[in-house]
Amino acid sequence: MKHNLVICTDKEMIKPIEQALIGSSRVEIETTLDTGIAKFRTNRYEHTFIETSLLKKHCELEDSTYEKAIASLKTSHPSMHIIVFSSSENLRETVNAVKAGASDYLISPIKPEEVTLITRQTVADDIIEAKLDYFKDKFWSHAAADIVVTKSRLMSDVYQKVKSVANTTSTVLLTGETGVGKTLVARLIHEHSARKKGPFVSVHCGAIPDGLVESELFGHEKGSFTGAIKRKLGRFEIANGGTIFLDEIGTLSQGTQVKLLQVLQESLFQRVGGESDIKVDVRIIAATNENLKELSDQKQFRNDLFYRLNVFPIEIPALRDRREDIPLLCEGILKKLNRSHSKDITGISATSLEALQTYNWPGNIRELENVLERAYIIETTQNLSIESLPLEMATNAGNNAIVPLNMMKTLAEVRSKAIEDIERQYLKELLSDNRGKINETAQMAGVGVRQLHKLMTKYDLSKEDFKSHQLAKS
Repeated sequence: MKHNLVICTDKEMIKPIEQALIGSSRVEIETTLDTGIAKFRTNRYEHTFIETSLLKKHCELEDSTYEKAIASLKTSHPSMHIIVFSSSENLRETVNAVKAGASDYLISPIKPEEVTLITRQTVADDIIEAKLDYFKDKFWSHAAADIVVTKSRLMSDVYQKVKSVANTTSTVLLTGETGVGKTLVARLIHEHSARKKGPFVSVHCGAIPDGLVESELFGHEKGSFTGAIKRKLGRFEIANGGTIFLDEIGTLSQGTQVKLLQVLQESLFQRVGGESDIKVDVRIIAATNENLKELSDQKQFRNDLFYRLNVFPIEIPALRDRREDIPLLCEGILKKLNRSHSKDITGISATSLEALQTYNWPGNIRELENVLERAYIIETTQNLSIESLPLEMATNAGNNAIVPLNMMKTLAEVRSKAIEDIERQYLKELLSDNRGKINETAQMAGVGVRQLHKLMTKYDLSKEDFKSHQLAKS
């Protein structure tokens, strides 16, 4: 039998709730939130009905908020549904409680059928959520489980499209700015497709010299051009039975576009200098940071090829459009850095996180990874501090980010603290750039070696912290 708790001082409000629940479930009544919370230690409830005035009083006494109070109530039983109720005079407070995490609300005069409807709906929601979790777990591989966690609606849409297209044979076109993670999405598609046991071959088309693109993609025969001393297999042959990822597809020449179109239409191509057709079974995923439709309209990219590639487009949002994911991304990057380095940095200071979430990220996730690696190498504590971030990012965190103002101090004390913070940050970045080399750092700083050692002692900096790794530039 289901178990429900009602916390209320008004007997008239309790009656319709009991009337709706008694018979199908057990109902317990408490008149204070404290006695109700005590019940959580020994009982598990499907629903807890709380009078809004009692919840508000509890928050005032504990100097808390609705969010914190509701989160605290659900700590021991995360699946429990909290339903708040009140008279119409307290409607605003009741709605605020729902916004803070309560499952639903009731307004007096409460009707038993409303209580029944709400409890049935929460049960239905639980079933749907359980099914979604089941299918999500069934679809995503263990390796991808951390990658697909997101708080962004835009990225949720991307992952839903990946799930839809992965197990098909359709050609996929990934679009988005440089550094948004197009290669990662391409790998997700491959690893969750029927071709996952086949090869995944990635080709950055823009990084291959124009004269060698066809040879790289389709291979060449011995003697087909100067330097072709033996037959070479192209990337399409290597990718046979798997997936080929063509990044920066918009950079391909017109001649190469024609050959690619033939592969898409007939699964056939010829090696450079060859005469026989080669048949392959390859799934094509293409990516670009350009507008291929505009390029095709301007005759810079073949129209027929564009439409062949654009069977299933997925646009990946820029990092500035999914700022809510920055804390999650930072956590994942720090875990990766901890695995490959000798440090153990477990968190990020609030001002650092504010700086990262305020910055515009023209280089997107790739830039975030570089910035965090640089900060990670510079940092000497277990939390990334604002001093470890590039100065322009720290400035973006607000006027108080770098030098928190203590109004109880004198101007001279505040000025001294500001100078120390700037000196510390300057020396950390300079030591990083020089990989801990004292002579070079002292020369660039315009101070003597002895003076540099004094400053490093003052700010608890060791050259060993900056020796082992080359910094990634932001």
